[in-house]
Parts: sequence; C-alpha cells; structure tokens
Amino acid sequence: MKKLILTGMLASLVIVSCSKKEATAEVPQQESNVMLEEPTEKAEAAVAMSPEEEGKQLVEGTDCMSCHKIDAQLVGPSYHDVAAKYTEADIDMLANKIIEGGKGNWGEIPMTPHTGLSPENAKLMVKYILSQKK
Repeated sequence: MKKLILTGMLASLVIVSCSKKEATAEVPQQESNVMLEEPTEKAEAAVAMSPEEEGKQLVEGTDCMSCHKIDAQLVGPSYHDVAAKYTEADIDMLANKIIEGGKGNWGEIPMTPHTGLSPENAKLMVKYILSQKK
C-alpha cells in the first residue's frame, strides 16, 4: 500500500513538474517598450580618444608587454629605443612588422607575428610607441 501511494505521489510530482515547464516554454516573450539609456560620458570619452590613447589600449590588450617595456629592454627593444630610431614616415613599415613579425633589426631574437591584427590597429599601436620619444 505504501509503495502504491509513493508511486502515485511521484507520478503526480512528475506531471506537475512537466506541466509547469511546458507552460513557461509556451509563453511568448513580450516586446519591451522601455527606452534604452542615453550614452554615458564613458562612451563619449571612448569616441574622443586620441590615436595614441587607442594604441596604448591595444598594446596593453595584447602580448606586447611580455617582450617589450616602455623604458628598458626586455626580450625586444624598449619603446623609447624604437621611438628614437624611427619616425612618422615609418608607421606603415612598423605596422607591417607587427603583423608579420621579423628579426634582424634588433638582434637575432625574432618578433612573433600578430596576423590577427588589422593594419589600422597596428598603425595605432605604432603611433603610441612613437609617442614614447624621450
């Protein structure tokens, strides 16, 4: 008798559980007419960033700082040394070096290629690096 009662309770529990899921699954999501928030100062600040600031964020968001430092040689040259050696006329060439990698300009240790980087972002990174002139 106890087994029959337990089986009946279990069956009714399963039916109730399943029926609730179906009921919630059938309820269509309603469209919201709530207005979105206006852009904040943070969004406006992102638009007003200089190319050098954008480049700095890109450099900090990649693996560059694992081989380069701003003011001291690590694996690769410091950004101060790169900025002292190159000018604004070298932006395209340096951006290409970042994307394709290379070796020989600063020793025999090769620079890792960053093939997933767009030329525009690489140029922003170079502008930041060149802005590090002493």
